[in-house]
Amino acid sequence: MSPSAEAHPLPPDSHVHSEWSWDALAGSMERTCERAVEIGLPSVAFTEHADFTSWILREDTPIPDGWQVLVSDLVLTAPEFDLDGYQESLERCRDRFKGLRILSGVELSEPHRHGHRVGELLTRGRFDRVLGSVHSLAIDGGFAEILDLYPDRPAAALVRDYLAEARRMIDGFGDFEVLAHIDYPIRYWPAGAGPYDPAAFEDDYREVLRALAGSGRALEINTRVPLDPLVVRWWFQEGGRAVTFASDAHEPLALARGFAEATAMAESCGFRPGSHPDDFWTRR
Repeated sequence: MSPSAEAHPLPPDSHVHSEWSWDALAGSMERTCERAVEIGLPSVAFTEHADFTSWILREDTPIPDGWQVLVSDLVLTAPEFDLDGYQESLERCRDRFKGLRILSGVELSEPHRHGHRVGELLTRGRFDRVLGSVHSLAIDGGFAEILDLYPDRPAAALVRDYLAEARRMIDGFGDFEVLAHIDYPIRYWPAGAGPYDPAAFEDDYREVLRALAGSGRALEINTRVPLDPLVVRWWFQEGGRAVTFASDAHEPLALARGFAEATAMAESCGFRPGSHPDDFWTRR
């Protein structure tokens, strides 16, 4: 661990999933809170999935146990987010874990495509944290998840298409405060495409980062696949004012994974913690 990482306590984990996210089959809000207390995390935001886009699957797409009921004729439709059950669970955990700041939240997939439905959810939910994310792109007849697109599109083209869609989301939907996993396609980067080099996409990244900075929103440093420091430096150079840290955990043991390294990297790129433990990190 670097000296910079040792100088600060763990930041809040601002992107966490529990059993209230349809794809978190091993998720548990209560056990995640127990884990947060165990590792000394000051705050956790349960940003559950609200996915309104149905995905067209490939015939060879593996379907995990428990998801079969969501698939019909090779189309996966996520269930509606159970806001009432989620909020009841949140209050139980707040009552039990008094020393842990527990924030409500939602991760909106492609909210620019579903303005009315998203607006209704945000009005009802009054969330503490709202993330905007892209998980799918348009194909003939609908949309497909990024993982399913790699076999049919060159890897570099797919990354550029993804970043262009993120830009459309930033421009087309104003009611999210943090851009989640800007490098989401890299989770599935095919070995046959050679090593991934973010510098090959610098102009595309900078366009998204410039738009995000101009909108006054924050960039998430997602540690599920560690965000390359180049992207964070570009964010600083484009005027980005704040970063958050996100494990994107779908099970308790993944909470805050990689945060020591991520905070050291963020500090080296020009960001520092706020005065309160659950503040966003802002530029020096």
